[in-house]
Amino acid sequence: MKLKSKAAVMKAQEKILQFFIRICRFNFGTFEKEEFKKFLRMGSIFALIIGVYWTLRPLKDSIFMQLVDKMYLPYAKTISVLALLPLVMFYTKLLGRTSREKMLVILPAFYGISILCFSILIGASQASPEEIASRSLILFVATQVLGYIWYMFVESFGSLVVALFWAFATDTTEAPSAKRGFPLVVAIGQMGGILFPYTIGGLPHRLGLETDTLSMAILGGLCLTIIPLVKYFLKATPSNLLTSFGKNTKKEETNHEPGFFEGLKLMLAHRYLVCIFAANFIYELIVTIFDFNFKLAAGTAYTGVALSNYLSLYASSVNTFSLLCLLLGISNVTRFLGVGVALASMPIIVGFALFGFLTLDSLSFLFALMVGSKAINYALNGPALKQLYITTTSDVRFKAQAWIETFGSRASKEAGSLFNMLLWPMQSIFGAVAGRAHYLTLSGAIGFPLLVLWFAIAVYLGRNFRKAIDEKKVIC
Repeated sequence: MKLKSKAAVMKAQEKILQFFIRICRFNFGTFEKEEFKKFLRMGSIFALIIGVYWTLRPLKDSIFMQLVDKMYLPYAKTISVLALLPLVMFYTKLLGRTSREKMLVILPAFYGISILCFSILIGASQASPEEIASRSLILFVATQVLGYIWYMFVESFGSLVVALFWAFATDTTEAPSAKRGFPLVVAIGQMGGILFPYTIGGLPHRLGLETDTLSMAILGGLCLTIIPLVKYFLKATPSNLLTSFGKNTKKEETNHEPGFFEGLKLMLAHRYLVCIFAANFIYELIVTIFDFNFKLAAGTAYTGVALSNYLSLYASSVNTFSLLCLLLGISNVTRFLGVGVALASMPIIVGFALFGFLTLDSLSFLFALMVGSKAINYALNGPALKQLYITTTSDVRFKAQAWIETFGSRASKEAGSLFNMLLWPMQSIFGAVAGRAHYLTLSGAIGFPLLVLWFAIAVYLGRNFRKAIDEKKVIC
């Protein structure tokens, strides 16, 4: 009886699996059974990473604004880039001495334990602005420092853990399979980004608590859960599905000493990688300008855990819209029209967003603008950019990609933050209304030429990627 019952369960599971494969055929393509299972497992890991990260992001901003001040957000972004230098140095050395699988254990363990520690410290520090200002000089300075350290910590999570996951994914996936599977992985990942931010990030507000300690403690535990999921993925996935484009080819360089600047040298040595860096840079610079103005408006309307709840709702909305884009078949742009078309679409979309930003001013519009800009990037541009690494060597995927993902994103946010620092002095000199008008005019003067450059870069990347795939050659 037990054997029959077990056989019936396996048959039912097989039917469910085939059902989901058929459903995914329209949006993502046709999968083999084991290949589909692989991307489901990979997607579950990504869902946990994205869920934790997208819940940390609103907590990063709301806690910083409560402990420090919303006008200092550009300074926090600038300092976070400098703080990432030693972290990337340590990360690069670990990549040279530790297997990729162990890295997906070490980083989640570090961040999970650290989040639990932060939950205690920040829980004891959160208070109203008046109470924080009335503290002794030592406690006041300690609170300010804690706000900056927390901000930098969350920024590093997005740079290192997310980048490591995609490096691992591209290193275990061949190009035809990635074309189908990566959009599916992103779609599954959005589930975590939808469920976690509002349910966990907004929990203290709904329970009437005064601090975000509960949310942070839950996130610390979830971060540690990434470790058993990675181990299960490696154990359950067939070895023939853990190979990648160009692996073990003559161009693969593995017998040299790794160094901190090796990733930078690899990037600067190849125009293809520099262009990937530039595409990341321009997008993040422009969106950083959008983001700062959105956070200013939100910080004016809400404070404390109410602000955490509002920004968590924003985070869930971004991932909901991103998932809708994927389910409605936006990945078909990449599948049928090619990576180049997907990449070239983004500067056009962001151009319309920039025009709206310059002409409309309200919290509701900025909310919609940020949701749309972020969601389309994650659903269309993100998977397309990740595919560009498939035609590169393992060293490029792990070392150069770490630099590109970290500093292509963070350096552009620093550049955007340096620009955002102009708002305060402009308003001090010209007045609140006229100063903002000058700030917006300058935003358009810088933004639109960068979008034209971004479009040209996207065309170049798309052509070179297609050529490498057709000729089955590694670009760099």
